[in-house]
Amino acid sequence: MTDRRLTPANNRVALAGFATSGQAVVGAQAAGVCVPVADLRDAPDGARDRQVLHGDVFDVLERRDGWAFGVARKDGYVGYVAQTDLGAPQTATHIISVRATHLYPTDDFKSEAVASLPFGSRICVVDERRRFMEIEGGLFVPKPHIRPIDRPFSDPVTIAQLLFGTPYLWGGNSAFGIDCSGLVQAGLLACGASCPGDSDMQMDLGTAAQGDYQRGDLVFWAGHVAICVDEDVLIHANAYHMAVTYEPIAKAIARISAQGDGPVTAHRRL
Repeated sequence: MTDRRLTPANNRVALAGFATSGQAVVGAQAAGVCVPVADLRDAPDGARDRQVLHGDVFDVLERRDGWAFGVARKDGYVGYVAQTDLGAPQTATHIISVRATHLYPTDDFKSEAVASLPFGSRICVVDERRRFMEIEGGLFVPKPHIRPIDRPFSDPVTIAQLLFGTPYLWGGNSAFGIDCSGLVQAGLLACGASCPGDSDMQMDLGTAAQGDYQRGDLVFWAGHVAICVDEDVLIHANAYHMAVTYEPIAKAIARISAQGDGPVTAHRRL
């Protein structure tokens, strides 16, 4: 059985190699996310599966009735994005490297910010000023808030800790709202490692581990994932606290079992 989330086909169009009877084989046309955060939905006007961030590339297979059907290039996740959230793709040079930043109409922090971008957003820098960088589109971002895209981070746990306190959001992928698998993915992508979007897919990451927990280990339950800060503490986006929180590993295991969500199903080492 094919996985809808990773199959670039709907009942009308498909990429080559995925077409079945009645589907037209089409090529992908690259688009860029032009809003701070866009929902990636399971159907037009459907439920949010995941999110894509400003500057992410979305490979469009079909545009129909205000929706673009396609594939998020960062992780291969398939779904629908509102066409108004997409524009021309940009060649990103930097990412937003702090929890969130503001975009300004001039290189003056006293000017009124016109938008906010979350961590991991991709931007194209076109000019440098004393305290700001000008990005494609004529807006300005503070220099301390960006990092060259060719200088990935080295520790996904540090990224998860950066997002401590972020409100929980089912299917969320940003500092404005995030879920358990979104937190893990944010950390790994920032470190230049590939990472799928959902926790069941992430169970294939790394290798099976036994015994004591180590920093960076992933701990899985049915439908949930956390990342270890050290041998005693994990960090995770969870609906119990409705936020990204630290929790002692033993306490989390006991609490999750007591609330009826079962035991740990996997322990993976990256």
